[in-house]
Amino acid sequence: MSSDFESYEQDFAVLTAEVTGRIGKVPKLVGDEKKQMVANVEKQLEEARELLEQMELEVREIPPQSRGMYSSRMKSYKQEMGKLEADFKRSRIAYSDEVRNELLGDDGNSSENQRAHLLDNTERLERSSRRLEAGYQIAVETEQIGQEMLENLSHDREKIQRARERLRETDANLGKSSRILTGMLRRIIQNRILIVVLAVIIIFTILMAIYFSVRGH
Repeated sequence: MSSDFESYEQDFAVLTAEVTGRIGKVPKLVGDEKKQMVANVEKQLEEARELLEQMELEVREIPPQSRGMYSSRMKSYKQEMGKLEADFKRSRIAYSDEVRNELLGDDGNSSENQRAHLLDNTERLERSSRRLEAGYQIAVETEQIGQEMLENLSHDREKIQRARERLRETDANLGKSSRILTGMLRRIIQNRILIVVLAVIIIFTILMAIYFSVRGH
């Protein structure tokens, strides 16, 4: 399972490196070349999001005792993804300002005001996105804790069942031992009764022999 995660991890590293390079080129390009570069970056960002989702699914399948390290790595990758998206938004805003100035002929002050307004809106969106991401992370961690609790309950139930089975076996063994001891005690009593009877017979025989011997004289 961890090998799949590491494979996605390598693909994510290569993809984000390419995206970083292309984002840096967007403000320097013009016309159709710039539009094509923007479209390519959008496509690669979508691929990066899909890789993060696959990595998230892989982390959920990792045993709880080994999951912490991978969860930390996922958190850093999500932060890196958020930074890439923010950089891309800034590069697109710069690109939009250039196109708007060419079409409308706005002066420098108007462009700066619009740019500041757009940057402010972008920051608000980023803050909302971070809050949503934090909420999602809390939900994921809550789910992980729930899964761990269910696993612990399952283990405890198995232990209780094994303890009950051992108690049943112990009860069965005690019942068997009790029957054996009862049988042994019964045989001991029977043997003692037999010895007493034999002793009485022997004493009676000796007495009769003495009696007839004395009487014969």
